This record gives sequence, C-alpha cells and structure tokens, in this order.
Amino acid sequence: MRKNLNKNETLYLEKLITKYENNKDVISRYPLLENAFINEDILEGIKVLLSQQLTMSEITYKFERDFAKHVGSKYAIMVNSGSSANLLASFALINPKKKNKVNKGDSFIIPSLCWSTSLWPLIQCGLKPIFVDVDINNFCLDEKKITKKMLEKIKVILTIHILGNSSNIEEIAFKAKKRGIYLIEDTCEALGSTFNSKFLGTFGDFGTYSFYYSHQITAGEGGMIVTNSIEDYNILCSLRSHGWDRKIGKKIKKHNSYFNFINSGFNVRPTDINAAIGYSQFKRLNKLIEIRKRNRLKIIDSIKKSKNWNNQFDFFYSNQKVNQSFFGFPILINRKYLNKKKQFLSFLKIKNIETRPILSGNFLNQPSSKLYNLNKNNLKFPISQEIEDRGFFIGLPSQPIGEENLKYLVKNLLSI
Repeated sequence: MRKNLNKNETLYLEKLITKYENNKDVISRYPLLENAFINEDILEGIKVLLSQQLTMSEITYKFERDFAKHVGSKYAIMVNSGSSANLLASFALINPKKKNKVNKGDSFIIPSLCWSTSLWPLIQCGLKPIFVDVDINNFCLDEKKITKKMLEKIKVILTIHILGNSSNIEEIAFKAKKRGIYLIEDTCEALGSTFNSKFLGTFGDFGTYSFYYSHQITAGEGGMIVTNSIEDYNILCSLRSHGWDRKIGKKIKKHNSYFNFINSGFNVRPTDINAAIGYSQFKRLNKLIEIRKRNRLKIIDSIKKSKNWNNQFDFFYSNQKVNQSFFGFPILINRKYLNKKKQFLSFLKIKNIETRPILSGNFLNQPSSKLYNLNKNNLKFPISQEIEDRGFFIGLPSQPIGEENLKYLVKNLLSI
C-alpha cells in the first residue's frame, strides 16, 4: 500500500530531484519536448517504489476509472503503450469470444498518412488494408474519399486523430454504425480534443490513447483503451494479461485458481509506477492543454510579425468543430522553398532545434510497406505525399515558452 510522505521526506526528495535535474546535460536548445515532469509526478512514482507494490494494482485501477469518467466512456483499460492499445483493440475484433467478430481476410480502411503501430496490428490479425488519402486542411482521413464501394467491402475503419485534430468523425461514425462496421479511433495524439464538445476516442467501438513522453500527458510509457461494451472490456482485460480471467469484468472476481486461462493473450500490462506518474499528470491535463494552445499562438504570432516573414510556411489549423488539444507544431514549407528542405532541417539540427516528420509521412513509401507489398496497384495518395514532401514538425512546450527561446526559434525558422 502506498503511504503519503511526511514534510521532511518530501523536502529531502524534492532537493534530490532538483539536484539531478540541474545536472542534466542540455541536449537541445528547442527539443520536441522539454522536461515533461514536475516534482509531484516524480514523487508519486517514488511512493510506488517505496511501497514495493510495482505491478498493476489499485493506482492503475483508479486511473482507469477516472479516465473513463473524464472522457465519458463506460470502461477504460490501461496498457504499457499506445501501440499496445491498438494491438489489443485489433485482436479483440477477431476474438472468438466476440459476437459478430471480424474474420481473417476481411478488409479495413486506414489513412495513408499513418503510424506503424496503427496499421500493423490489423494486418497481424489477418485483415487487408485499404488506404484512403487525407484532407490537407486537417491531415486526417478524408471522409469524402470513402466511397460506397469501399463501405460495401470493409468490416473496420481505423481513423487517426493526427496531432490533436480530426476528420468529421461524426459522419464517419454514423456511416460505420449504419453498416455494422467497427470503428477504432487512434487518439494517441489527441487526448483532450473534442468534436462538437464530445471527446475524441468515444465515437467508435474503441478509442486508443498514448502516454509516451512527448504526448499531452506522459507516464514515460503507457496507454489506454476506452469502450462502452462490457463484452469488449472483458476480452481486452483477458488479452492484456496472458488470456487469463483474473480481474476481468467491472469488479475483481475471485477464483479457486489464479491461472485460469480462458483466451489467447499477451502481457501488455502497465506498472503502478507508470500509472502513478500518468495519473498525476492527468489531473492537470486541462492546464497543460491551455499552455500548449497559448504557446502555439505565440509562435505563430511572432513568426508573422517578424520583419523576415514572407509566407515561408503554412500552419495547421483545427477542423471547425474541433476544440484541439495540440500535440506538436506541424509546419508546411512553401513550395518555392522545397529544394531547400533537406538543407534547412540539417541547419535546424545544428542549431539544436529538434524536428521530426509528420507521423510517418505517406506510409506507402516506407520500406516495410514495400516489404509486405501493401500497394500492389501502385495507387497514388497526393495529399499524404504533399504533407510528407512539405511537412515537418517541432515541439510545443507544455510549460510557458520563454521570450529568449521564442526569439531563437523564430529567427532560425525564418532563416529558410
């Protein structure tokens, strides 16, 4: 059982945290994310260590309950990563315990601008991908490109809420429900975003979230799945822990044996350390969202007010119905500067400004896509390709950005 620290113990540990924090080498002047933790987060993790109850237990269950309540879902299941959340959601769809399960050989829709572990779990389940291009205005699955013919042959839609944004998820969810198509919302980059005041991740059958270091909140590693189906919840709980029936259902069940295996399974459980740190951050999620929003507006405002501003970049704006919880700061380079992109990103690296691609770019260009021959008909995805060619993103701090850092960032960005 975790115990509260007394005042002297807390002060001692805070001094120790500060000591190690101050001894860190400065790796980047403008990282993808600065130190994401405050003392309270670290202290919550230390309490778990001191309790010696490190494996998944009460703090994990408390985080799950409060997470589900916050987003408006009946059930939440914590796992060790957002990738594992996608893995379990995918394997729950083909599970023999699921009524109206999806069968191997069935097809699914996924945006061509996607992440590796959004795509591969469904393929590992034996399903066949149909790639659909994205919308240049929000970088997400373009619902207008989902044809009637596609809907007649698919059983699953996986949509990705890229960088906190969304397609018209209401329309996608309506079409899916009308035709009995399962909907997985990969919300790993969009915790806290809403569409028409409803949280992303709660429109479909499953919503998946990530607590990786640079995301809206972090547990170091970790993820969550939400669902409104008790059937799916029980399957997910079993899949999470080896396939046994320990601790499935709304309440912890007692059995004569702890080793009663009712299903296939994985071991993708979180630790209580991850849960304690993630839950500590979760309690200030709204504050972190607002800080990132203000930082984003400050960066855009400073760039556009600079004497060197000459429309070098296009910026990323929310879908009109989305109240966006921003993840990073994506930028599209003006086409006339495209021949300088590689040189420019190398320059930013020298200046210790970290950058990365927008998601994985057009995933059909990835070596693994070619290895598995995912684009047999050599289809083109022009918007995904444009985002890959023109795009990159920088970090969006979860602490108020300082004036010196802001000036440094703007000056070097506009050096293109």
